[in-house]
Amino acid sequence: MKVIVGLGNPGKKYEKTRHNAGFFVIDELLKRHAIKLDKHKFKADYAIEFIKGEKVMFVKPQTYMNLSGQALKPLMDYYNASLEDLLVVYDDLDLPTGKIRLRKTGSHGGHNGIRSLIDHLGTKEFNRIRVGIGRPTNAMAIVDYVLRPFSKEQSEDIAHSVLTSSDACENWLEESFLATMNKFN
Repeated sequence: MKVIVGLGNPGKKYEKTRHNAGFFVIDELLKRHAIKLDKHKFKADYAIEFIKGEKVMFVKPQTYMNLSGQALKPLMDYYNASLEDLLVVYDDLDLPTGKIRLRKTGSHGGHNGIRSLIDHLGTKEFNRIRVGIGRPTNAMAIVDYVLRPFSKEQSEDIAHSVLTSSDACENWLEESFLATMNKFN
């Protein structure tokens, strides 16, 4: 079973914030395939469906970003899902808004959601899609920046990266992650 996880913060307060770019991608995939997150276990909302002949779990941790690993690790263990079949989608300050980057491994790069996953999974070796949100251009603190909605100027760029990231997720259901990286990077 493939597992696609979008990182974000639950609740109306955070619904449209930059930090929820991973949730945006999961929402797009759910919309494309007319799926609803109908299960809740281990502090995560999720659904399991067959897509393109592949059994896929779509996950939105409900622990808040910094504790994402607390939701994902027990869910992966419960379903006996392998790390090779995991794809994590999350926001990245180091990429401009509208850009995405696929990687098979890496450090947390200061991202507390990824730090939590690495800590709980016990490895940094898992597939990722980094969705660019850019950095603040003024003196705004990073925490304030990531917890604010995209500006009107950024809206078109983030919409494009959400669609491209969703396409990459779907491509991964049919091809290896390496082939998907080569196609979308």
